[in-house]
Amino acid sequence: MPDQPGVSAWRQFQRRLREAGHRRLVLLEGDRQASLDWLAEHLPKLSVAPGVWVGKDEAPSIEGIDPIPAKHARRWLGRDLSCVVWDGWQGNPPDGLAALAGTLGAGGLLFWLMPPLDQWPTFKDPDYRRVGLDSSSVHPFLSRLARVIADDASVIRLQASQGSAAALPELPVGDPPFQVQATPEQIRLIESLVKSGLGRRRRPLVVTADRGRGKSAALGMAAARLVAEGRKQVVVTATGPAAVETLLRHAEPAVSEGRVRFFSVDDLLEHRPEAEVVMVDEAAAVPPDRLKQILMGWPRVVFATTVHGYEGAGRGFSVRFRSVLDRETPHWKQIALQAPIRWSESDPLEPLISRMFLLNAEATGLPDGEQPRKPVTVERWEPASAPDNELEQSFGLLVDAHYRTTPSDLRQWMDDPSVVSWRATVDGVVVGVLWAALEGGLDDALAEQVMLGRRRVRGQLLPQSLAFHSGFASAARQQILRVVRVAVSANVRQQGVGTALVRAARDYAEAAGVDALGTSFGGNAELVTFWQCSGLVPVRLGLSREHSSGELPLQMLLGTSEPGRALTEALQDRLARHWLTLVPHNWPDLEPRLLLQLTASLPLVQPLNEDDRRDLTSFARGHRGFDLTLPVLRMLSMADGIAARLLADDDSGLPVLWARAVLQGWSWSRLRGYGLCPGREQGEDRLRLAVQNLLQNRPDL
Repeated sequence: MPDQPGVSAWRQFQRRLREAGHRRLVLLEGDRQASLDWLAEHLPKLSVAPGVWVGKDEAPSIEGIDPIPAKHARRWLGRDLSCVVWDGWQGNPPDGLAALAGTLGAGGLLFWLMPPLDQWPTFKDPDYRRVGLDSSSVHPFLSRLARVIADDASVIRLQASQGSAAALPELPVGDPPFQVQATPEQIRLIESLVKSGLGRRRRPLVVTADRGRGKSAALGMAAARLVAEGRKQVVVTATGPAAVETLLRHAEPAVSEGRVRFFSVDDLLEHRPEAEVVMVDEAAAVPPDRLKQILMGWPRVVFATTVHGYEGAGRGFSVRFRSVLDRETPHWKQIALQAPIRWSESDPLEPLISRMFLLNAEATGLPDGEQPRKPVTVERWEPASAPDNELEQSFGLLVDAHYRTTPSDLRQWMDDPSVVSWRATVDGVVVGVLWAALEGGLDDALAEQVMLGRRRVRGQLLPQSLAFHSGFASAARQQILRVVRVAVSANVRQQGVGTALVRAARDYAEAAGVDALGTSFGGNAELVTFWQCSGLVPVRLGLSREHSSGELPLQMLLGTSEPGRALTEALQDRLARHWLTLVPHNWPDLEPRLLLQLTASLPLVQPLNEDDRRDLTSFARGHRGFDLTLPVLRMLSMADGIAARLLADDDSGLPVLWARAVLQGWSWSRLRGYGLCPGREQGEDRLRLAVQNLLQNRPDL
């Protein structure tokens, strides 16, 4: 074996890396203490500042390198680092590792401390306990990572304990040497941003790029230009200040002058500062309802986001937010950056990280416009043992269909022993996948503790939530097959593929003696319709919006055994009994169509009696006021078929007025302010007419 490269060889290697515009993964395999000693000896003599050491325990003190816990990795996004040390012996959350790899600039080194590659399949990763994956002795996700790394010749593998390693690789000679400089694409983007910021209202610009393309720098330079050319105020927003550090640095001196200002998304929407231009960086990380509020709240808006990246959200953003842009601002434009700026196009680290974590995973699907000529085949499928091409196609479907699909999701899908998956194919092409997990089955004592909120059990999302929030310990005792994700290729949607996948999961649950098929998702009317068509019913609506989707978590269930059907019925009855109290107090701003859709799905709790019908008749004829009739109007909303009938009159605007005034308790001034009625008298008249029509068409009430 050749001698281990000395410090001088590493210095020369770093210089050649910078000249080539490359970065490298250095895998320190084997004895952890020997790897720590090697780093303590070599790093102080190399160009490693600024850098981070992930894993604070036993991190040596090295000038220019900050020790951080893995959970803080995202705070360093937007920085340009020379060195990342990742102590994998202390845990390997995939999102953090994938994110920090992208912070390295040309010449950067990523040192990863791990056991030898052949031990990865059984390595007891400390991070597995955090996510409930520590019950399995074999880890397909780590096995796959080891194969990808072993097959990549650019990885430098070093075993410090043996005092030997492969020689440092030869590098192409940069002629001229690589330099970080603006690309023609970036220059054109800056001009387009300035033109948009000085141009007409309601013509938003969407900027997409892979990481390292200079997107944030271009936004910053354009913001400074806009101020120099007359704009008084440009506001920059993101989920947190770390995401816009690069942008603000390139916007000087306008930042120091206070004419380019940062607001978090929450502060922006709460304080609504005056601004001629709002720039949203990393827009895919912002919940969609907030993106729409920003779009409608300021005259000129730029949305910028990473397409492929650690957050896995960019393509979902592009697909799902496009419909909002088309509807609200049809003159919007999109610009994409392709060429990297902070490293060269021949850099081997970025494609390696992409392969490891499937950051570029894309669903093949059928060609655009082509309809399936053969029937769809639905079959059980194991992501843990799938060939890479199948795994990439299937994971790509999840990325396209969901707002946030991350490398951590890939690990969970592959390594969770409770996972059960199906795929749908047409002539060998993957067009749909369903990922489910078996949950519940807790013993009586533990289920009772979960119901009381005294215990939390990892990997039990749906049973635990239903037991605690709805007060049924039996929800934790029963076994539930929870659909984690279902995704269908865009060009075969609305053709029954998703329904067929759910049917396969239902059949499996029934055959296996599982008590219920369930799901939990950010509630919206379209998804509720899909799940209702598959037989699931709403059993719980959350009180706080999900961070990822900006929507309220909605849980739906279908009993697949007698105890499961009894539990589903009990949960629905309890939700129905509480519904009219919960809605105005907890969900006054829930989207009206979704509210009526959920109301229509609930069982009747209290039928109208003769006194109620008399009050409704008096209200319809103008003899009784709205305030006195409100309790009965709310009861009427719950009567069989009424909410569905209101929904059918969607074009008239009546469903929105009814939902807001009757169910959600909006004041007449607020209703008027939102354009739902000119005033109280006119609003009451519309409701009276609606009740009159309902009474005429439903004499059975």
